[in-house]
Amino acid sequence: MDTASSAVRRFTIEYQPGLLLDVVRPLPTARPLPAIVWVHGGGWRLQDRKASPDLVRHFAADGYVMVSLDYRLTPATVHPGQLFDVRHAVRWLRAHSTEFGIDPGSIGLWGSSAGGHLAALTGVHSEIARLPGEEETSVSSAVAAVVDGYGPADLPSMIDLAGERLPGEFDSPEAGLLGGPIRDNPDAAVSASPALQVNGAAPPFLIMHGLADNMVPYAQSVALYQALAARGNDAILYLIEDFGHGFFNPGDVLELGPDQRLDQGRLERDPGARAHIQASTETGAQFADRHPCASFSAIEDFFALTLKASRPRQ
Repeated sequence: MDTASSAVRRFTIEYQPGLLLDVVRPLPTARPLPAIVWVHGGGWRLQDRKASPDLVRHFAADGYVMVSLDYRLTPATVHPGQLFDVRHAVRWLRAHSTEFGIDPGSIGLWGSSAGGHLAALTGVHSEIARLPGEEETSVSSAVAAVVDGYGPADLPSMIDLAGERLPGEFDSPEAGLLGGPIRDNPDAAVSASPALQVNGAAPPFLIMHGLADNMVPYAQSVALYQALAARGNDAILYLIEDFGHGFFNPGDVLELGPDQRLDQGRLERDPGARAHIQASTETGAQFADRHPCASFSAIEDFFALTLKASRPRQ
């Protein structure tokens, strides 16, 4: 389906059987534009591509082709099925880049919660042409940048040594992702942990997490940042005071269902919230100086630095 307005053109496409993606493309498109792919949250078991920020404001209006995708949900599909779907979507966009006015070398990922996890996992595997069990392909699934919002990153650490029930046990989202509790699926838990899969070069990462998040501990994002930094990658971490879970989403997106208390709409309402920032490179430190608070403006500037060839890094 193709619908147009005065500012953008919208498409909904089946990128693989049963899975759709939405494309929001600015008009006019005289030259290829960078693309940002939104990966929704919902504990890997709820929601779809429509659980997203306003893709025109964030950030088609700033000259990006915005994409929001479906991926297979648990419990019907377990890891690595969701990862394969995101990688497949990147390859599909690259293969159809001319059709949608996308610069195939400037595709970034932006995810919330479970979507942040999948964006991060796709990012750390960016240089791997084919993962075990993945389809044969000649098209790259590499991405040029990742924004990860409060995604799980080190699943084995989500169980304490005493064996008490913590996130990741039995009926939790993490158990659904792995097909059973973390303690019973240690290999899958490691495979599904972005922080434990950083083996070399990764694209630049911007990681944001609320210090008041009671669903995914902020230590998960610290672990991802430290793993990236330890291997010489460009990573920036914002730990935001008083923010809870779900702050990338607008106020009408109930990411984990109506019985879950989320901080949706918070980033729009409070763009000046105090943040504790770490940066692994001088480039990241300069970025932090320009953006001392987490905001949508900071996210767009990060994508501008990493995806827009006409705007060199500082």
